[in-house]
Amino acid sequence: MSKQLSRRKFLKSAALGATGLVMFPQFLASCKQNKGAADGSDDGVIRVGFIGLGQQAMYLLDGFKRISDIQIVAGSDVYAVKRDRFKKRVNDYYTQNNQEVEVEMYENYKDLLAREDIDAVVIASPDHWHAFMAIDACNAKKNIYLEKPLTFTIKEGQLLNKAVRDNGVILAVGSQQRSDTNFQHAVKMVQEGKIGKIERVNAYVGAPPTPYDLPEETVPAGLNWPLWLGPSEYVHYNVQLNPPISLNPEQNEQFWGAWRWYKELGGGFTTDWGAHMFDIVQWALGMDKSGPVEIIPAGFEDTKYLTFIYDNGVVVTEEPFNEQQTKGVKFWGDNGWIEISREHFLASDDSLLPPKAQSSEGAYETQIPHLENFVNAMKTNTDPVVPVEIGHRSCTVCTLGNIAYDLGRPIKWNPQTETFVDDAEADANRLFNKTYSEGYKL
Repeated sequence: MSKQLSRRKFLKSAALGATGLVMFPQFLASCKQNKGAADGSDDGVIRVGFIGLGQQAMYLLDGFKRISDIQIVAGSDVYAVKRDRFKKRVNDYYTQNNQEVEVEMYENYKDLLAREDIDAVVIASPDHWHAFMAIDACNAKKNIYLEKPLTFTIKEGQLLNKAVRDNGVILAVGSQQRSDTNFQHAVKMVQEGKIGKIERVNAYVGAPPTPYDLPEETVPAGLNWPLWLGPSEYVHYNVQLNPPISLNPEQNEQFWGAWRWYKELGGGFTTDWGAHMFDIVQWALGMDKSGPVEIIPAGFEDTKYLTFIYDNGVVVTEEPFNEQQTKGVKFWGDNGWIEISREHFLASDDSLLPPKAQSSEGAYETQIPHLENFVNAMKTNTDPVVPVEIGHRSCTVCTLGNIAYDLGRPIKWNPQTETFVDDAEADANRLFNKTYSEGYKL
């Protein structure tokens, strides 16, 4: 009989406040001092600008605006109605709390970065813009909270790594599960050998991207489509890429922007959820500075699921571990197993279950003390729980999966040198080193 933590108990445990954040030794060892990163203005206030004002940014706004010493002073988006919504929400919040904060809006994010009074930026743009915006923010000496996946290509991740360290800024990746006490507990049990030697792992995330095939529609008024595309190859507009919203009457997004499901603009579920679940696998296996050595796509010969093979012999498959096809991770050891998602925790023995904790309300982004960790990293000038190197390595796993899908065959990877092993075709793949639209380069 498996031992199960109830949904009610799980949600309580998943919602610890910032004071409940556990930092394991492997975190503490990686928290090196960064020189030159500003932790705020002379008055102790950290002034923040948001770049990309869609659905995810609204969740992040709800979290950041409640954190002490944070002032949200600017927002940027290529869609006018999203700028209007953001400004209204920020102004309403500060008015209700009897605070006078001036909020400025920009169509071009570079105008926001040019402001010397802004200490940090939150980047929640589509994936194809991540590297450009984040590297520009580094060069402007802004600290950065960057949504996952870190970058669109592996080369972009390497360049962003360098830009962060060369400029001495703080960059935190939006991989909130690392700040979730239940995921922390699962990883702790695995790393302490509580289920024995890990033999295999199921990490279910969903399907890879497909070629763009949405019908062409008229670009709505107020949307700068060329600037939305930016460095990406051209695709025509479809409303699925930018879910409609309005202010009067108020109507927010009814679905996630579909750009993430198409090869030209995103990485499908492989990067969308893989950036969370493959990230947990990397962490638990002690591979935060490494990665798999062979990647086999589903459909190649008799391979049923996307498969990652590590040099220690562990085999990770993108394989459902229950009938519900829950997005999560199941670790199989030779002395037990642990299964973890955002909504449940299962284990082969009661001793493996996490302790109880107090509950909290709100979206996952605001339940988990991930945003507070970024703010504390700025204040103490130390690495956050998910610094750029970890975000890059986890993103690389996802991208390697999509490169294997692109090529339709296994690929071999050297995680020490971050290069393919004798594979010119993989070297030339668009997800390793992309050619950008005219006028854009990194």
